[in-house]
Amino acid sequence: MARNDGPRVNGEITSRTCRLIGVDGSQLGLFGVRDALRIAQEQGLDLVEIAPNANPPVCKVLDYSKYKYEQDRKAKAARKNQARVEVKEMKFRPKIDVGDYETKKAHVMRFLKKGAKVKITIMFRGREMAHPEQGRIVLDRLAEDLRPWATVEQQPLMEGRNMHMLIAPIKGAFDVTPEGDEATSEKKEK
Repeated sequence: MARNDGPRVNGEITSRTCRLIGVDGSQLGLFGVRDALRIAQEQGLDLVEIAPNANPPVCKVLDYSKYKYEQDRKAKAARKNQARVEVKEMKFRPKIDVGDYETKKAHVMRFLKKGAKVKITIMFRGREMAHPEQGRIVLDRLAEDLRPWATVEQQPLMEGRNMHMLIAPIKGAFDVTPEGDEATSEKKEK
């Protein structure tokens, strides 16, 4: 029974002939699979089908456990270098006061500085549902306040009792140092 997690090895190879590649990468030519398997076993290695869709399939003589280990290492390195975008959520109310608004805006700024996208949610209750424009005003105000640091990725959208908007940080927007820091560094140099 063939495994689904990788290339076919040794007895799993179903074709009758194959193009054989040696341990050093040299092409040895067309062989029957039984002959190729015998050559691999004489060297104490495995016969691995590396291009099953070719006509005839391409097989290589190599140490399969070492090959599998190297493939896992490459996959792990690729995952490690992959940028994972985190989505944070901040909830507002349509009748939010100025102090609460500024505090929540500061939290959104902190999330954006860390490189996360932020989902802004306006929660409506009861009679507030009759005035969704109040929630839209809060979202538009927030988008305008954050314009130098973030872009609106998804425009405000009403879903049930909530209104959502997604904002993403602008690359390099937080890299600029304030002018006050430059003045203090010049004083230290003198």
